[in-house]
Amino acid sequence: MARPEKVAEVERITENLQAAQSLVMADYSGLTVAQMTEFRNKCREQNVACSVVKNRLAQRAADAAGVEVIKDHLKGPIAILFGLESQIDPAKIAVNFAKDNKAMEIRGGLVDGNYLDANEVVALSKVPSRDELIAKMMGSINSPASGLTMALNGVVAGLARAIDAVAKQKAEEAA
Repeated sequence: MARPEKVAEVERITENLQAAQSLVMADYSGLTVAQMTEFRNKCREQNVACSVVKNRLAQRAADAAGVEVIKDHLKGPIAILFGLESQIDPAKIAVNFAKDNKAMEIRGGLVDGNYLDANEVVALSKVPSRDELIAKMMGSINSPASGLTMALNGVVAGLARAIDAVAKQKAEEAA
């Protein structure tokens, strides 16, 4: 008979697997407690759930959630980052942290039910976030209007300079 706390843990992992837009698995062995705390804080800041779970419980949750593809990769000490609001944030956090902390190793990930190896997770981390894409789109939309404004300002400024020059010339002739 399964202990209630283990059943609850499997249910929690299953819910995260079903709710997540993406996930990243990373080997955290070799990190100090302070480094792991820093990593978890970075995850919280981006609303990414970071779980260190027992592999057997995670495998049961993967079965329950229908993502059996990750079961083979749940070996050794694994931290799972669940992207609840973004497909890109877990990859960005894990890859950036692994750059600064060589002890962390990206194992793989999952996006839209497709398994990603470590290199694909790194590639995913380089994709601009939704907010960055929106900012670029707004800049592109705003660019023609800004160009038109500058062109019209140039015409008006040129006309003002011409009128000023004529006025000065008339004033010199009258004097």
